[in-house]
Amino acid sequence: ARAAFREQSSAGYDVARALGVGAAGRFLRVGLPLARPAIVAGVAVVMMETVNDFGTVDYFAVQTLTTGIFSVWLQSGNLGGAAQIATCVLVLVVILVTLEKFSRRKSRFFGTARGPRPIEGQPLSGAAAWAASAACFLPFAFGFMLPVLVLLEHAMDARQWAAPGLLRALMHTLGVGGVAAVLTVAGGLFMVYGVRLSGRRLPALLMPVTAIGYAAPGAVLALGILIPLAAFDNAVADAVLRVTGQDPGLILTGSAAALCLAYVVRFFAIAQGTADAALGRVSPSLPMAARSLGRTAGGTLRAVHIPLVRASVGSALLLVFVDCVKELPATLLLRPFNYNTLATRVHEKASLENIAEAAPAALMITLVGLAAVALLARANR
Repeated sequence: ARAAFREQSSAGYDVARALGVGAAGRFLRVGLPLARPAIVAGVAVVMMETVNDFGTVDYFAVQTLTTGIFSVWLQSGNLGGAAQIATCVLVLVVILVTLEKFSRRKSRFFGTARGPRPIEGQPLSGAAAWAASAACFLPFAFGFMLPVLVLLEHAMDARQWAAPGLLRALMHTLGVGGVAAVLTVAGGLFMVYGVRLSGRRLPALLMPVTAIGYAAPGAVLALGILIPLAAFDNAVADAVLRVTGQDPGLILTGSAAALCLAYVVRFFAIAQGTADAALGRVSPSLPMAARSLGRTAGGTLRAVHIPLVRASVGSALLLVFVDCVKELPATLLLRPFNYNTLATRVHEKASLENIAEAAPAALMITLVGLAAVALLARANR
């Protein structure tokens, strides 16, 4: 939503102001409708994140759909029941996304070919300034300051930062998260550009299907990936053994490759949604002009689209990376033996009520997220 509001031109606001529309009216009748696609995408992201969360609700023993999936599958051994619960979540999300798409129908908003004039900020004073400051500070205080202070209190012992396996978990987290983020964003950008380039109706109708993986609970997604990959790994290992007489082991499921694939499928919706929204704001006249000047489809993507959507692509890269760092259910099920990430380390230590050893890894996750947010804020200046 922030990116959508920042990228709006002041032209619409100036016209509304000239027609006598007040500040509240300009926001409700100009700014909000233009930012509606981004806001709805944000609502969908929050909703699916809440449905898919496992670590928090499991620690506080709150029964949700996600904990129900784990209970039905792991404790009762009823895979079909777990799949039915996951299907209910998927159907609900598909219905909501379809209703939103239908409500917008053919509404389209494009930026002008020239550089848009940014909206100038209006300084506040008095009670309005204090109210705005309080509204911004309270989420920061209760959502960041208080938890971090509690973690810092538990992590005061320097020996906890030298605990065995902590540095290795950090390296695993950065490595697998970085690779998965690059693959996810690159795949989302090329897929959206290819669908727009083809102009066919069927690819456009099928493109939202690629985002369903984000709505799938991580445990169910991991199971769906693990079964075919394990069968493929065993078939390859048997073939190599017959030819060479040496057993190569499990290449995909025995390494972090399966984990990277799960992250790509899980967070492809973020990359695809961001790329779709960013490319949708590019005026059609710009790529048409490039093609008329002899540019190929790839050349137009490099020379026109990527420079214009670079900030959005960078934002998607950081968002996917942070989500990969925090992902827990799929990591628990698909990681190789003795392969810990920061998220799995926090879960293991917290499950044993060993908060002191869980605190350093939790703070590292927070620092990684803060670094990504700082880069995101710097890119959106």
